[in-house]
Amino acid sequence: MSTMTEQPCYTLINIPTDTEPLNELQLKQDLEKGDVTTKIEALKKTIHMILGGERLPGLLMTIIRFVLPHQDHTIKKLLLIFWEIVPKTSADGKLLQEMILVCDAYRKDLQHPNEFVRGSTLRFLCKLKEPELLEPLMPAITGCLEHRHSYVRRNAVLAIFTIYRNFEFLIPDAPELIAKYLEGEQDMSCRRNAFLMLLHADQSRALAYLAACLDQVPSFGDILQLVIVELIYKVCLANPSERARFIRCIYSLLNSPSAAVRYEAAGTLVTLSSAPTAIKAAASCYIELVVKESDNNVKLIVLDRLIAMKDSPAYERVLQDLVMDILRVLGSPALEVRTKTLALAMDLVTTRTIEEMVQLLKKEVLRTAGGEHEDAGRYRQLLVRTLHACSMKFSDVAATVIPVLTDFLSESNEAAATDVLVFVREAIQRFENLRPLIVEKLLEVFPHIRSVKVHRAALWILGEYATSKEDIEAVMGRVRAALGELPLLETENKRQAGEKSTEDGNSQAAPTQLVTSDGTYATQSAFSATSARKKEEKRPALVQYMMEGDFFIGASLATTLAKLALRYKTLEDNIQKSNRLQAEAMFVMSSVLQLGRSGLPMKAMTHDDAERISLCLRSLACPTPLVQKVFTEGCRDALGRMLAAKAEEDSQNQKAKEKPGSIVQVDDAIQFLQLSRGSDLAGGAGDVFEQSLSAAVAGRPCASGDVPAPSVLSKVAQLTGFSDPVYAEALVHVNQYDIVLDVLIVNQTEDTLQNCTLELATMGDLKLVERPQPIVLAPRDFASIKANVKVASTENGIIFGNIVYDVSGAGSDRSVVVLNDIHIDIMDYIVPATCTDAEFRQMWAEFEWENKVSVHTTLSDLREYLAHLLKSTNMRCLTPEKALSGQCGFMAANMYAKSIFGEDALANLSIEKPLNRQNVPVVGHIRIRAKSQGMALSLGDKINSAQKEPQNKVVQTA
Repeated sequence: MSTMTEQPCYTLINIPTDTEPLNELQLKQDLEKGDVTTKIEALKKTIHMILGGERLPGLLMTIIRFVLPHQDHTIKKLLLIFWEIVPKTSADGKLLQEMILVCDAYRKDLQHPNEFVRGSTLRFLCKLKEPELLEPLMPAITGCLEHRHSYVRRNAVLAIFTIYRNFEFLIPDAPELIAKYLEGEQDMSCRRNAFLMLLHADQSRALAYLAACLDQVPSFGDILQLVIVELIYKVCLANPSERARFIRCIYSLLNSPSAAVRYEAAGTLVTLSSAPTAIKAAASCYIELVVKESDNNVKLIVLDRLIAMKDSPAYERVLQDLVMDILRVLGSPALEVRTKTLALAMDLVTTRTIEEMVQLLKKEVLRTAGGEHEDAGRYRQLLVRTLHACSMKFSDVAATVIPVLTDFLSESNEAAATDVLVFVREAIQRFENLRPLIVEKLLEVFPHIRSVKVHRAALWILGEYATSKEDIEAVMGRVRAALGELPLLETENKRQAGEKSTEDGNSQAAPTQLVTSDGTYATQSAFSATSARKKEEKRPALVQYMMEGDFFIGASLATTLAKLALRYKTLEDNIQKSNRLQAEAMFVMSSVLQLGRSGLPMKAMTHDDAERISLCLRSLACPTPLVQKVFTEGCRDALGRMLAAKAEEDSQNQKAKEKPGSIVQVDDAIQFLQLSRGSDLAGGAGDVFEQSLSAAVAGRPCASGDVPAPSVLSKVAQLTGFSDPVYAEALVHVNQYDIVLDVLIVNQTEDTLQNCTLELATMGDLKLVERPQPIVLAPRDFASIKANVKVASTENGIIFGNIVYDVSGAGSDRSVVVLNDIHIDIMDYIVPATCTDAEFRQMWAEFEWENKVSVHTTLSDLREYLAHLLKSTNMRCLTPEKALSGQCGFMAANMYAKSIFGEDALANLSIEKPLNRQNVPVVGHIRIRAKSQGMALSLGDKINSAQKEPQNKVVQTA
């Protein structure tokens, strides 16, 4: 059986879909008798019809006779496209006789006086795959190397290169010809094309030319310098002894005016040399590129290269000295660039550079304090987290960070203030020597806090760590100032009564006469003065929260006061002072409780808050040793255990990310690159081309005892039945935004199938890029057809269609074979991701699309079902392992994933199983939330389909 060769495609043309059906006879008349404009339009329509799958053999001779002789440049451009797509061979594979006339036209265009006509014809010849057409044109093509215009010469070099690569027998002396031409060429684009040909066709000649002009390389154009860098890379890898000869040239290219040349030179330098000076020069070049380039995509790409260098222990030591240079990238306005930069800097910072880094970050914090940009708040939050990490990693700098960060508590950015309090809470627990400083700073900023959450957390920290008599008295003073006049209910009644009396008495208020600064008289009513004064009188912050119905702050205040009073009792020897503070705390609690039950606030106090305040009152009224221990020591012990567990989890994650050291023993086996699998290649500064090639062939059958690689056959979808006249199956390749269908079509009949066409359509957010071209299948023959599909979002898509064909001698009716649907799996675009609990709750509240899926499974173990769900959905469980441990009959877990398109997917699992019954399937539901409807529905469909599959036992992972 012979395989059908795949037709090449070089030119993408937008085909209008709203055109009327065209008449071949009318097109023939327009091409014969029309004027230039009419012929141009007719030629365009002919091209569109051929691209649409029509075969117009009757128009070929018409175009040769009546259109080809025209000298109009538009017609010549269209003719080049026409000759590219028109079938040039008959059904038996022989060249059409008419193409001899076309070949003569090519020869005349190659000798045309206009350089554009010559150059475009040479470019077109690169696309021809018929050596019979090219052979008579070779003298004219080589003659174009001596043309006066560089456009013609560089396209002539390109044409010779392509012809030599495809049909070497047509011009066997091409390398020698181009090497001789290169010696006398001065134009940079022509030299680049000639050098590129020598690089791929005859490296020895390219190397000889480079050695002759090595000192002149920095003065070459960037397009030629890029090809020279590629040659040096390949030569030095093949022959390491040549490195010393060309390393100086690579160093000089690090200062090239072109960013592309500097990027490639730095990558080549890292690959060819592991000397610290070379690594430092390459890393500095990368940093300069990130700082100076304006395109964010370029910045991210170069940052990824720096991150990859950091993963190598030998390179990491050099990059640690450049951490301050890396932080210059923070000048970029893009938040994603800043995020990667700070993460890279945190991995590289050491005790030698932490002081400078903290000083720079503090300046960044102050610089962004008044920023109005939409990402300013998120950037400040990122800086706070980075300073937090710096302080936890290097305790010496915590004292200088705390004064700067506590100023964030008075800002309106609640997210950044919350992160600051998380940092303060951890710092005050871990660094005992900093506790007086932190308490002092919190007391200073306490009156200026604007958020109820921040106030609540600050009260907890002050109540827990105000351990001296002076601190406790200062905290009580701040609390009294934040509450205003007590009792709260009486004060609020006076306020409302005063406002009411002012409103009732404004009609009787007598106007008063005032003297202005310039001596004139002005009148002012008592109503306006009183109203202005009342508007200026604002409620204290804590009272305002409670009047709006948030009495959780009242319960937190009661707990804080109970801690302070019980601790003060053990510190103060004077019973009267101790009792006075205890009574004052009880007075505040009862006042809050009375206000909550009065009905004046917008929302009534909840039973939980009332019970909490009552418990604190009883604890102060009748204190016992157990109660005192719980209030004064229990919370701090719980915080210590939580931070210890978090630190242990972080250390485990860090150890999991660390790569084992590259220790080579004397009796270790030698790895031969040509004989090794792709998995044997250690990531490092090896030949990236060889690694890519080895990774591509790593799916071949492995030796006994090895773990087999995932089979490519697992992605094959059968499209037709085995008994259909045409059998088809598709191999689905998913590559981020592209889907490539490699469809195998087999003719299972004894007839020749004419115009066998694969017709595809899509459902969902998929788009077919191009229609596959019709082919001819001989009896029992087969062919492979590729189709490209673009993906725009994370949704379950369906590709469907059919195969239509004509049977020779069977009449005019076309036969149709309907194909099975190809379902595009959403899992190909979803990757596990992680976020904080606060971010999860915020996204859960913001996302408007929710999908609730009921659990239907045969699994009877809660952890087993969770593992199966995570494996099926590519989501990551955010709930800590310790929260999931144990057997209590129910489980709740949060899961999170992101798509490659930047879409977030949240899920909450709530399942249960009766403890007193064995082998009973778990029940419950899964709630999915996403920003888009398609994401929520597609993920729900995936979970439903995963539940229907046979569920094997899943190994529980720690």
